[in-house]
Amino acid sequence: MGPKAVVGLAGALIVVLLVLSSVYIIPETHRGVKLRFGELVQTDIPAGLHFKVPVIDQIREFDIRVLTMDLPSRQYLTVEKKPLDVNSYVAWRIRNVDQFYRSTGGDEFRARSLILSRVDNGLRDEFGVRTMHEVVSGQRDQLMNTLRDRVNSNVVGEFGIEVLDIRVKAIELPGQVSENVFRRMAAERQKLAQEFRSRGQELAEGIRADADRQQTVILATAFAEAEQTRGAGDREAAQIYADAYGSNEEFYSFYRSLQAYRNTFSGKDDIMVIDSDSAFMRFLKDPMGAN
Repeated sequence: MGPKAVVGLAGALIVVLLVLSSVYIIPETHRGVKLRFGELVQTDIPAGLHFKVPVIDQIREFDIRVLTMDLPSRQYLTVEKKPLDVNSYVAWRIRNVDQFYRSTGGDEFRARSLILSRVDNGLRDEFGVRTMHEVVSGQRDQLMNTLRDRVNSNVVGEFGIEVLDIRVKAIELPGQVSENVFRRMAAERQKLAQEFRSRGQELAEGIRADADRQQTVILATAFAEAEQTRGAGDREAAQIYADAYGSNEEFYSFYRSLQAYRNTFSGKDDIMVIDSDSAFMRFLKDPMGAN
């Protein structure tokens, strides 16, 4: 290859490199700014193919999609001066590339710090005028919407950033406060349990007393009925004895004597001293009972 061919090839390569270094592409999800010797000469460059002066111009690209940022847990005081640990996040995006670059120098970390500062102050103010119930459930959505509009009105014009949403992920009591609340709740539950227990004991005593009263009444009624039955039986037995005695006095006398002998001589060790001529012994001396 001759010297002219080498020179021609080198010239063509230089031209290609110059063309390649003069062309740049902005992705659909980004916007760009052009700097010339460090000075801003063009902003909000749309997506597509563009040209620049090699070496002299510098292109910086910025993502205009919705970005999210988790805020570190912070402690805020409610209107009752009760501390709450709050975890939240912010959804934001670059709305004005020119304003964003001029206010932050194109530093996304600085932009996040600025948003964090505004949201932190806003949360502190909003929590400070609401009760614990309101920030936890009652006015939580209203609080978030109010805070979003407030922060957004500041950062749009100042930093070219649009805050789309601010949400609280979790609201918790600090560790020591949670422990105190748990102890107080436990004490209240124990007190309530004691009240239920005392009420149950009172009802149990009433039931026992009523059962004892019913038992006494039932036993007394049963005893009275038993005595009445026993009295009726004794009366009927006496009547039977009387009728039997009236119908056959000799047999009745003999039967009563046999019963007396059975009761008297039921024990082997019993001793009775009596006159052999006694009427009690007449059936032992003579089966016919003759004197």
